[in-house]
Amino acid sequence: VQLQASGGGLVQAGGSLRLSCAASGRTDNNYAMGWFRQAPGKEREFVAAISTSGANTGYAVSVKGRFTISRDNAKNTVYLQMNSLKQEDTAVYYCAAQPGRTAHTYYTRQREYDHWGQGTLVTVSS
Repeated sequence: VQLQASGGGLVQAGGSLRLSCAASGRTDNNYAMGWFRQAPGKEREFVAAISTSGANTGYAVSVKGRFTISRDNAKNTVYLQMNSLKQEDTAVYYCAAQPGRTAHTYYTRQREYDHWGQGTLVTVSS
């Protein structure tokens, strides 16, 4: 499966952005999906994840209550709605995919994902 992330850009603190991750290739809708980010000078970290069914989600503590992950299996696309953005959210955001063990499985560790997109830059200004 190939992943294409988009939707990044420059936004003021307190604003919102929605990232998209479109999957192509072997898209049989059996992939759990995740978003990770890497800020300048820092290691890549987990942001959010969603199960194949979409019924189960997980979030990093730093984004819980502000970010929402969702998916549209008919469009083979996963979204990350980011609200109340802070300067510390500035990073390159990556989407990742991995066949789910079950329809309700999602993964929060980078090593659990075999497929990665190219990343989209989000810059939050003061």
